[in-house]
Amino acid sequence: MARTESEREVAAERLAVLRRDLAEHAWRYYVLDDPVIADGEYDRLFRELLDLEARFPDLATPDSPSQRVGGAALSAFAPAAHRRPMLSLDNIFNEAELADFVGRARRGLGSEAEAPAFMAEPKMDGLAVELVYERGLLTVGSTRGDGLTGEDITAQLKTVRGIPLRLRGDAPPDELQVRGEVFLSKKGLAELNRQREAAGEPPFANTRNAAAGSLRQLDPTVTASRPLAFFAYAAGNPEVLGVATQEALLRRLAECGFPVNPLAALCADEAAVAAQYRKLLELRPSLDYDIDGMVVKLDELAAQDALGATARAPRWAAAWKFPPSQATTKVEAVEFQVGRTGAVTPVARLAPVSLDGVVVRKATLHNRDELARKDIRLGDTVLVQRAGDVIPEVVKVIEDARTGAETPVAFPERCPVCGGALHSREDEAAVRCINPDCGGKLLQRLIHFVGKSGLDIEGLGKKQVELLLNTGLVADAADFFRLDAAALAGLEGWGEKSAANVLAAVERRRAVPLARLLMALGIRHVGEVTAEALANVFGSLTDLQQAGEPELAQVEGVGEEVAASVFAFFRDQANLDLLARLEERGLRILPPEPKETASGALAGRIFLFTGTLSAMTRDQAGALVKAAGGQTAGTISRRVTDLVAGEKAGGKLAQAAKLGIAVMDEAAFLELMREHGQYGD
Repeated sequence: MARTESEREVAAERLAVLRRDLAEHAWRYYVLDDPVIADGEYDRLFRELLDLEARFPDLATPDSPSQRVGGAALSAFAPAAHRRPMLSLDNIFNEAELADFVGRARRGLGSEAEAPAFMAEPKMDGLAVELVYERGLLTVGSTRGDGLTGEDITAQLKTVRGIPLRLRGDAPPDELQVRGEVFLSKKGLAELNRQREAAGEPPFANTRNAAAGSLRQLDPTVTASRPLAFFAYAAGNPEVLGVATQEALLRRLAECGFPVNPLAALCADEAAVAAQYRKLLELRPSLDYDIDGMVVKLDELAAQDALGATARAPRWAAAWKFPPSQATTKVEAVEFQVGRTGAVTPVARLAPVSLDGVVVRKATLHNRDELARKDIRLGDTVLVQRAGDVIPEVVKVIEDARTGAETPVAFPERCPVCGGALHSREDEAAVRCINPDCGGKLLQRLIHFVGKSGLDIEGLGKKQVELLLNTGLVADAADFFRLDAAALAGLEGWGEKSAANVLAAVERRRAVPLARLLMALGIRHVGEVTAEALANVFGSLTDLQQAGEPELAQVEGVGEEVAASVFAFFRDQANLDLLARLEERGLRILPPEPKETASGALAGRIFLFTGTLSAMTRDQAGALVKAAGGQTAGTISRRVTDLVAGEKAGGKLAQAAKLGIAVMDEAAFLELMREHGQYGD
């Protein structure tokens, strides 16, 4: 269909704006590490540019973002040329676009080619790097840069524990170019940000910025202090490893000593690729590192070579992006909520925005100090992010978007619910209402008691609990067990069926395990793991109530602070009265279930990992132990049978010697796993 001259003029003007804006955002993202728009918004603008250039190919210019991969190397580092280009990836966003990608690949390979298999790999949200090994030794490490030339950060990369300084094996190739991703775990980011805030430095917005900022430190000792990790996923010259497929390449890289993501999966066809995408999307919130999609690659390296690449991206691979977990929106109001412990939390009410496929209207601002530090004002444009089912949070204010009409937000001087006094301790950021009868605290305790982290009573969500409290049908947690069918049915929006469903759900929770009751009671610092540990050790509520602080502190994973909290809870007369009322109204605590007898080659053995492992993470090593029938521990105790010591093992070695615990190094551990079929061929 012919394009009119006016359509062409409009397209030319729009392309000029897109080129300018995308170049600006790429510069802020890759050079400054200070993006002002979310990834999803950048992807939308880039797709618009590609669509316009496809409709008007003569309007594409040499300086278009579609013709290049990224930004220039920082002048503080020496340039490092890549032997082969490190290209970017084209994005796909749904199964229809996956089908288009697969169709193009099959057409490119010819009708006589067999249906291709694919490798599906988590798309890490870190910094892409290249490592060049000459005769087995790491000689050059660099960033991707513009795809042809990156930044020489060899000294910095040598401090990353997961990157081997020498390849494993007796006959390394003369030269091997390994590509992969340096990243920071979510736990590592939290610890790093705590350190930065204590030092008066601004926290990193996310793990990607933290990883990039850590590697761009001119002083390698600063990089060494950051808990960076690495996954290898490609080679610039895979032919030197004698492999024919991507699956075999990952296996050979692991044999050479590189950590490889265990979630990479071989997919026989397009349907299997889609299934793996759904699996990773479901796993995403539970991972301790950030992924923003899944990379789909043709498995056969010969097929990859046959398809080749465009100027910016290979034709044999694509990045299937997850729904955005960050977005920009407006702050319409700030509300102050009171939690079950009395903590007053500022919450931003936002203009609705979609995150991870969910429409978000609120985001936590954490506490008074965080509200002041981020200087969030009514009317501000902010960057928000969401991880799994966790309430979204405001990452930062986009100060460039301010107009002067924004107004500051004052933290309340008294409790916003009961008007009581607020108090804060020097050793914590929370500001708390100290009124024991505060209605806000009571409401949140009741919501928690029946919620998924408590007894998990179906049909009793936040709105229902608030209605029951406001109408006087419940005044404490024990009242849920004496609800009346007629009274429930008469509530606004309810009826006989709703009432019957809730009463049936309550009845199903009249008998609960001790661990679930402990979680429901909302004892400070007691979550699922701690509740299970306490229930397993003491077995009954009576024995737990009678335990002293030293006895509680001996439970694995408890410690002095948690022990003091549990001890204090069972010395508070109001809590004892509540437990008595729960018993009066028919709540029974089930006896602990008998533990299943462990089976497998390592049954009866409990492993503790200390120091840094080079071949894998501690979580991955623990998974190997469990697959062989063993158990893992988080702290050293007489229960531990085997201590696996990596680099910089620290004081646990001496403790193990005192307790008579067997110690092995990483090589011995891997050999043990090989013997039991859990590692290697």
